[in-house]
This record gives sequence, C-alpha cells and structure tokens, in this order.
Amino acid sequence: MQTEARVGVAVDGGVRKLVQPQKQQVGTVSHLLAGGVAGALSKTCTAPLARLTILFQIQGMHSNVATLRKASIWNEASRIIHEEGFRAFWKGNLVTIAHRLPYSSVNFYSYEHYKKLLKMVPALQSHRDNASADLCVNFVGGGMAGITAATSTYPLDLVRTRLAAQTNVIYYRGIWHALQTIIKEEGMFGLYKGLGTTLLTVGPNIAISFSVYESLRSFWQSHRSNDSTVVVSLACGSLSGIASSTTTFPLDLVRRRKQLEGAGGRARVYNMGLFGVFRQIIRTEGLRGLYRGILPEYYKVVPGVGICFMTYEILKMLLGDIGSA
Repeated sequence: MQTEARVGVAVDGGVRKLVQPQKQQVGTVSHLLAGGVAGALSKTCTAPLARLTILFQIQGMHSNVATLRKASIWNEASRIIHEEGFRAFWKGNLVTIAHRLPYSSVNFYSYEHYKKLLKMVPALQSHRDNASADLCVNFVGGGMAGITAATSTYPLDLVRTRLAAQTNVIYYRGIWHALQTIIKEEGMFGLYKGLGTTLLTVGPNIAISFSVYESLRSFWQSHRSNDSTVVVSLACGSLSGIASSTTTFPLDLVRRRKQLEGAGGRARVYNMGLFGVFRQIIRTEGLRGLYRGILPEYYKVVPGVGICFMTYEILKMLLGDIGSA
C-alpha cells in the first residue's frame, strides 16, 4: 500500500496547483495495524458516550412516552454511576476493541484497495483529475469497504451491543458466554440478527464519512498546505463524522433495536421488517424518536471519528518511514 507525504501548492501563472506528493510504501500488515489501532483507540476514548447512545436508542423498546420525555444525558449518566459504578461506562468495551481491531483494519485496508480498483474503471480513468470523479470513487469505495468490514465482523458487533445494553440485570457474562448463549437460544443465525439493517446503515455511513473526509482534506491542503497533518485529519474527521451520523442515525437506531430483539428473554417488540419498525417508532415516539440518542452520538463522533482518522494518518506516516528506513 501507499501513503502520502506532505502535499504542497505550486503557483504557475497565478493559478494554484496541487503538487503531487511523494509516495512511501506501507506494507499490508502495517496498513492493517494502522487501521486497527486507530479504530480501537477512538472507540476506547469515546466508550462512555457510545454506551449512552445505545441506552438512549433502546429506551423506546420498553418505556412509555412519559418516561422518555424525562430522559436526559445527565440523568442517565448519573444513574449509571450510582447503580453500576463509574467503570460501567466502559461496559462491553473489551468486545468493542475485539470487534474494532479487525473491523477498522478491514475497513481502511479494503477502502484503499477498492479505490485502486475503481480508478481502473475506464469511465473514471478518463476523468482522473476531476473532483466529481474523485468524490464518486471515495463514496463508492467507502460504501463497499464499510459493507465488507461490517459483514466480516458482525457477530462481535451484535455481542458488543447486547453487553453495552445491560444495566442492572447481567444476562451475558462476557464475550464467549454471549456468543454461546445466543447460538443456543436463537440459533447460528441469531449472531446475524439485524445484519440487513446494519449493511443499509454502514454502507452509506462509511461512504459519506470517507468521501467528506477526503474532500475536506484535499480542499484544506490545497489552500493551507503548511498546516499540521494532525490538525487537518482531526478537524476533517470530526466534520465527516457529524455528516455521516446525521444522515444515517435513524437506520442505526433501528439496527440497534433489531439486534436486541429476543435478547435475554425479552419480548419481541419489533417482529417486523425494516419499514414496519420505522412506522412503529414514528407512531409511538414521533419523528423525534428516530433521532433518540443523537446528542450523545454527536458528542461521540466529533472526537471519535477525528481521533480515528488522525491516528490512522499518523501511523501510516510512521510505519511508512520505518519501512523505508
């Protein structure tokens, strides 16, 4: 794989041109490592907010409207501290790391490969320097990478959700116990409950995230080429996280609820298709119900996605320098 050195801007006849950066070779293992570490670090840093998001998303499954109106981030955080202890904010984080290491590795690695393949398409080769063509490559490549990563690591994502959703009653004692219990009670296909909705969520989410990130970073570097890579990656990553989360949050909320169907002996609230779940949520919770938990989600993605992209870019540069030494 390849990683980019610093991008410069040359002036030719008064026209600003983006100077093509020098390339450094990054091995496959190093590339996978960079993606995995970036994902695991960002998820660990934002684990408390991720758990709050999940708890808010599933409130409508077993709560009445009056209870939902009283819910707030501060009240839920206080409840966790008093009833479960401060460490409970990281409940399920071990499985999050176990999921995020391979997920992020596959995500970033496949994204780079899909971009290479898409750039070989004849229709796109003839528009190689066109901004619209680049945006298309980044969007499609990101979507395909997200689907690939989500499918290959989905059982761990489902287990992570169920562990994080536990409050006072502990039904799953850990990763292996959860996997065994789900298979025993719900069958092997129980590990893939909600996969369809997840792919509908992850595909667009990653597509938007990568395309917005790449576009913002290219624009920034073409106008302010001397700015720190760390600052650029952190800022562009945060903005891309806001854009992708806002667009796909309703689908993410539905997939969380589908993942928890039948968990721990719970009644099946949404024993219906995707559109049926949407109608049920709108009927019982209103349109606002589709964005239940969006505030802690924003608090999470702004630093989380920014840290992820920043760590990834830094590790690519470091590993590229080590590999070329």
